[in-house]
Amino acid sequence: MQVVCLSDTHGHHGTLRLPPGDVLLHAGDFTHGGTVAEARAFLAWFSRAGTFTHRILVAGNHDLVFERDAARARTLLPPNVTYLQDSGVTCGGVTFWGSPVTPAHADYAFMKDPRDLPDHWARVPAGVDVLVTHGPPADLLDELHGGLHVGCPALLHALDRVRPAVHVFGHIHEGRGSQLRAGTVHVNAANCDRHNRPAHPPTVLHVSRLQASQVQPGGGRYACRILSA
Repeated sequence: MQVVCLSDTHGHHGTLRLPPGDVLLHAGDFTHGGTVAEARAFLAWFSRAGTFTHRILVAGNHDLVFERDAARARTLLPPNVTYLQDSGVTCGGVTFWGSPVTPAHADYAFMKDPRDLPDHWARVPAGVDVLVTHGPPADLLDELHGGLHVGCPALLHALDRVRPAVHVFGHIHEGRGSQLRAGTVHVNAANCDRHNRPAHPPTVLHVSRLQASQVQPGGGRYACRILSA
């Protein structure tokens, strides 16, 4: 399965050249001001771009309408777009689970007090192959321009428990890149730079099922490699 990953497009989705793939995945901040008009424009593009079999979407802290007017936001979703909000879906045998939640900072959407995050991330079920969150875990592709690491420790703990093949996120634009840790490929797929200008192409992943002899104790059923970033 080929997964084309986007995040933090902030309204600049029209500048992207999408490679072919099976799944088009967005890890949040597809709008900048969080308005209905921005969401509608993005979803019209997202639902028609390319020839993907599956289109999976998670909101981010800028996507305010999906939290503050959730009922209306859901009416905007085209039928071929799967929106994940602390929920999952299985596509072609691969289980995706997504969440928009990040540690509280200013007055944005889907932000929780850090004290509540251990309970929140405990909801991620076992058996997830691709975890999609808007924000990063602690100390993994989470460093701001000034050197401060702002990822979520509770999310890191959940990753150690679930051990997905790949974890896709964004939020911290300066952290764009990939890193392998404890058998999980972590991908910060942010497309904009720290000034919210379009700067990076989509990240393309190949997710493949392991042979029975390759499965490690406590590990997942799938492996991931990065094709382009």
